[in-house]
Amino acid sequence: MSAHAGDFVWRASGAIASAVQRGDRAVIVCLSFGERGESASQWLAGKSLEEIKAMRRAEAEGAAAALGAEIEFLDAGDYPLLESPELTDKLVQVFRRVVPTVVLTHPLTDPYNGDHPAAARMTLQARILAQAIGYPGEGEPLGAPPVFFFEPHQPEQSDFKPNVLLDITAAWPAKLEAMKCLPAQKHMWDYYSDLGVRRGVQVKRNAGPNLGLPVDTKGEAYMRYYPQVTTVLE
Repeated sequence: MSAHAGDFVWRASGAIASAVQRGDRAVIVCLSFGERGESASQWLAGKSLEEIKAMRRAEAEGAAAALGAEIEFLDAGDYPLLESPELTDKLVQVFRRVVPTVVLTHPLTDPYNGDHPAAARMTLQARILAQAIGYPGEGEPLGAPPVFFFEPHQPEQSDFKPNVLLDITAAWPAKLEAMKCLPAQKHMWDYYSDLGVRRGVQVKRNAGPNLGLPVDTKGEAYMRYYPQVTTVLE
């Protein structure tokens, strides 16, 4: 669940590509195109709102294709992305239709971008409603898929404490290809390439058997929202 068309690329495309490479289905939902707040270069170039939305849609579709994922757009608008029962219901229907086993979205805190926590709040509410047998809609009630918050742009300011480090080394070429599909935010390419390297170092440092191995590991960081249920501590 991505507030804007580019968020899933920078923050979670390694996880998405990894899932697809395992043979799993990955569905991306963009609540907006990021047309107002994340397309500054296009506004400066004199493009109209509709031109920018079409361009951002094409970029996101290209990125999703590079990852092998499905993508859909709710066109709810950004800056601000307004929470509403209607938009939350659309997310409920997505949950009922897709029946996800894992949910990725934004953290609940981001002092720099109110659209991100708004998307997270609606995602969590929709997950709860999708579990209710009496909530109207097609499909069966949802189970309890775990929710992972992907890393915000400024984690220290967003109370983001990564407790899950994902090895995305095998998926890294796909993530790079997806990032290159978003020239409207070209300034992000280097930042998230560097972040993949730094999180990769942490992956190695926290993987006991692999400690110190000279592997060019790439990583993504996540924060788990609900408790893990397991019969074995590992």
